[in-house]
Amino acid sequence: MGRATFRGGIHPPTNKWTADAAIETLPVADRLVVPMAQNLGAPSRPTVAKGDKVKRGGVIGRPDGLISAYVHAPTSGAVTGIERIVDASTGRMFDAVAIEPDGEDAWADGCNQRREWTGLSAETLRKTVAEAGIVGMGGATFPTHVKLTPPADKPIDTVLVNGAECEPYLTCDHRLMVEQAADIAMGLRICLAATGAQRGIVAVEANKPDAIQAMRKAIEGLEGCSLEVLETKYPQGAEKQLILTCLGREVPTGGLPSDIGALAQNVGTAAAIADAVTKGRPLTERVVTVSGDAAGRPGNFRVRIGTPIRRLLDRAEVKDDFEELLFGGPMMGKDQFTLDLYVKKGTSGVLVFRRAAVYEHGPCIRCGACVRHCPSYLNPSRLSILGESFLDGNLAAIDDSLALGLMDCILCGACAYVCPARRQIIHLVETLRAERRKALQRQREKEQAQVAQLKREVEKVGG
Repeated sequence: MGRATFRGGIHPPTNKWTADAAIETLPVADRLVVPMAQNLGAPSRPTVAKGDKVKRGGVIGRPDGLISAYVHAPTSGAVTGIERIVDASTGRMFDAVAIEPDGEDAWADGCNQRREWTGLSAETLRKTVAEAGIVGMGGATFPTHVKLTPPADKPIDTVLVNGAECEPYLTCDHRLMVEQAADIAMGLRICLAATGAQRGIVAVEANKPDAIQAMRKAIEGLEGCSLEVLETKYPQGAEKQLILTCLGREVPTGGLPSDIGALAQNVGTAAAIADAVTKGRPLTERVVTVSGDAAGRPGNFRVRIGTPIRRLLDRAEVKDDFEELLFGGPMMGKDQFTLDLYVKKGTSGVLVFRRAAVYEHGPCIRCGACVRHCPSYLNPSRLSILGESFLDGNLAAIDDSLALGLMDCILCGACAYVCPARRQIIHLVETLRAERRKALQRQREKEQAQVAQLKREVEKVGG
């Protein structure tokens, strides 16, 4: 107690069974399938075709818009085709590049070479990050170069490196801080140089004393940098809550951290930035936690992007009789309905459980538990009721939900966790998620209608 924190939140069992499991590097799989939908925003466009030879770090997918990212070959070999696969985040079908490794694991020209970066301009640093295909590796997958390029009228004064890792079970960030603290500190230095920020904060929850010690030593002597020890509480690592905890600033509704002079990067993202800028390595691998009661040998594994999930499950000694497969943590992760999935840049965890959780939900009893624990200070009960009304055909419910702060909901699931009526899944988190999707769609439709109307008026005046 007494640690920095925010109002609300919950304390689920942490189940950090793999906190002491050192990162194990798995050999390259016999076949890699690299999804083009690797980031928030537009999927990348494949730049290779069947029969092409590729080398590790070579571009195999190009951005298709501003909010998009490069995708690189995770090893050397031959492209065996462009396939359509299920996306673990959305359940939709997207393109993926299938590669048969040649066993050489040879880097592309210009990759994996030490570089001096301290004299580089901020623009060059951001360009390097963009060309390395780096996205938020805590799960959000927002293209990192976009975050490092705030509007000119919104300067960044503080960069936060997020080592909270508040989701139960997940420990990939924890192990990165213990084993690669120097790389994370280097990533922080580069973020400061790329944004012009003068202050850096590494934020770690109190239940990671070894990570706290490693990161404190790594940033020792870095001007303007400090370490903040946070209370162990969920969702301490959510971007808005982290900024509020460390800086006392609230991100405005519908706004971004840059609106209040802040920028937050996951520790894995910071390490990837260091690899790209100082070692010339595009993002081709990541650390994934495999855990859950169905894993006979849970652990943290460094694997190439495009690695089949079945390979991870085999390495973690998962038997075939498990009932539930989750990507991410148990609070915000996504249930999966197939094993034909592949590691992506945002795959922080793969959780397997012998029995799927089943709840009988009842009507809201107006106890207020969800309101007391909501980290965004909302009324989840009222929002879920409006969501049910919307699903029943009341389109006006969306506008009422927006007025009650729907877009401030971070979909953390704290409300569902504390609900005594067990309104989990259907009536809370999933309803809120559906509401947000529809609200964003309506906003886009309104903007498109306004643009069309403006064009008509311009044409009328011109005529």
